[in-house]
Amino acid sequence: MAEPTRPFIAKQYGLALNACRDGWLVLRQQGPSQVQFWFIALAVGVAAGFAALFFRKGIEALQAWLYGTEDVQYLHSAATYLPWYWILVIPIIGGLLTGLILHHFTRDGVARSVADVIEGAALRNGQVGTKAGIASAFASFITLSTGGSTGREGPVVHIAAVISTRVSRWISADGITGRDLLGCAVAAAVSASFNAPIAGALFALEVVLRHFAVHAFAPIVIASVAGTVISRLEFGDVREFTSPETNELVFYQELPAFLLLGLVCGLVAVVLMRSIFWTDDIGTAFQKHTGIPRWLRPAIAGALLGGIAIFYPHIIGVGYETTLLALTGELALNEVMVFVVLKTAAVAITMAGRMGGGVFSPSLMIGALSGLAFGLIATSVFPDVSGSVSLYALAGMGAVAAAVLGAPISTTLIVFELTGDWQTGLAVMVAVSMSTALASRLVDRSFFLTQLERRGVHLAAGPQAYLLAMFTVSSVMRKPDDPRAADEARSWELIGDGIYVDAAATLEVALPIFDRTLVPFIPVVTLTGKDAAPELKGALFHVDALKAYNRALAATAAEEHS
Repeated sequence: MAEPTRPFIAKQYGLALNACRDGWLVLRQQGPSQVQFWFIALAVGVAAGFAALFFRKGIEALQAWLYGTEDVQYLHSAATYLPWYWILVIPIIGGLLTGLILHHFTRDGVARSVADVIEGAALRNGQVGTKAGIASAFASFITLSTGGSTGREGPVVHIAAVISTRVSRWISADGITGRDLLGCAVAAAVSASFNAPIAGALFALEVVLRHFAVHAFAPIVIASVAGTVISRLEFGDVREFTSPETNELVFYQELPAFLLLGLVCGLVAVVLMRSIFWTDDIGTAFQKHTGIPRWLRPAIAGALLGGIAIFYPHIIGVGYETTLLALTGELALNEVMVFVVLKTAAVAITMAGRMGGGVFSPSLMIGALSGLAFGLIATSVFPDVSGSVSLYALAGMGAVAAAVLGAPISTTLIVFELTGDWQTGLAVMVAVSMSTALASRLVDRSFFLTQLERRGVHLAAGPQAYLLAMFTVSSVMRKPDDPRAADEARSWELIGDGIYVDAAATLEVALPIFDRTLVPFIPVVTLTGKDAAPELKGALFHVDALKAYNRALAATAAEEHS
């Protein structure tokens, strides 16, 4: 009986192999079904979770070696025992390596971050550039390990986006599936990085996808849980920050103080964001004026950071130790004010120096310091109706971070999950709501959307603004051989009057021409040279442009409400 079973087993093995091959072809050609997609979401979540874990562990290992400490949570205390020249040299070397990596592997010498992921979700079917993304991850890894004053969430989110992009291409995912996969990867990476599963899922929905569609919720939660499990297998169920006491409001009369704190933190967040953009403009102007190569720019920024760190090592890295001191109220008011200014300057120098990294962790530190400063003043002026100063620090931490990210919901939950303090919800929510309401009116809703606005990518206004940039004129125009093509003679008349549009332009450029000229169609041309005559390629009709725009709006609305 043993012999006949061997061909049978071989046959069954062959059938199983063919079934797997056929299933893979169906998956690539027709896209995954809902159940299949959940398994894919789980796999992407596991991959992104491990990527975030390895990124964090790698940074901690290199920091520990460079700064000679066993616990990188207390990095600035360890740095006080190092020779001054070592503190100066480390970020310079890091900046030089970062500059060389970005110079050779990115087209513009700039590290990719959360803003690029948001752009990919909105305009590129959930995909980002993989080569530049990998280079940016290595650059940010070096920056964060060698004293750069930024956070790890930006690089981690982009690493996750690179993973989801590769998977989307493997399975030939459509736009909705690609965006959902991106959300899964981001949720897992944030959850693994901060041990915050609830906030990780909401961060992906609120910040990256920028909608709360029901169809995306289940796979994103699955991926977020996967990322958290990976983190907890390594670190356990621990909190990044631990308050030494239970924070609670003494009286509800204290709530107006948190309303005012929210407004103050909103202004602090705006100062932080504008400082980064202002410093970046200065750095670009300096680079252009002096003619220094772009690969040297991060090294110069590293020299400035090292110079500050000689006297104030608190600015090195993420700043967990200083944040914890603020949350426990162990800093004096004069120290707090100095640290707020120096950390803001250090973040601006790091970001403007094109060194890479994120803004979330620095905003937590600056927020905690700002809240503590407010609390020290408030409790001294009104001691009878004031609670603990650490409560103000906690609320300030959430308020500044929420205003910077433009994400009040996920940031509030991240603060709760980072500290384990769920008893202060009322104070944190009040401060967060006021800070985001104020800051969103002084910038383009958030740091990331303002970054994109500065590049000419208009996502802050919503899909009605940015969808026009997704359609090139050439994809909507009617060619000369179309039965409904425009009259050629009339087209040349319009060209002679200066009414035409380049074939490579988008509807964002074309539609204002229709509004200005009131013509039914615009000739589409290719400009071959400065003095050469334009080459007629076809015509863009107003009705065709509006139909394409309407279809895109309808598809977006359907996705966001499905």
